[in-house]
Amino acid sequence: MGDRTDNWEELVQSQENRLYRAALAILGSRQEAEDAVQDTFLAFWEKAPEGLRDEGAWLMRVLVNNCRSRLRTSRRREALPLWEELPAPEPEAHPLWEELRALPPQDRAAIHLFYYEGFSTQEIARILKCRPGTVRSRLSRARERLRELLDPK
Repeated sequence: MGDRTDNWEELVQSQENRLYRAALAILGSRQEAEDAVQDTFLAFWEKAPEGLRDEGAWLMRVLVNNCRSRLRTSRRREALPLWEELPAPEPEAHPLWEELRALPPQDRAAIHLFYYEGFSTQEIARILKCRPGTVRSRLSRARERLRELLDPK
């Protein structure tokens, strides 16, 4: 456990913001996202295999699974509008943020992991435990919905 405790603070500092952003994109609630990140770090502390080479990918997979579990629970609180939780640049961007928040959680997860975290569709498929074609479909469906919002002809 010596190695793990030596690098613990560095690991938390390097990963907490990206995990929080991903959790917030999936869950849409600050409190739920904070709890999911804490649970993810706890899982790392308790269950991560020794000699793990890509801690960031392991943490993201655990986080996404944790978020999925949270979405299934019936006691989930109603979230504030996403634009109140994230610093959206302009009030006119609020409809876009709301449209993103209205996407199904699996589509929001794919969008966030692809555009904000830079994962490939293959990597997202491993994280979300689905096929790469499913990830591409989710991305395409979300892009089409956003295109309709931005150009409502």
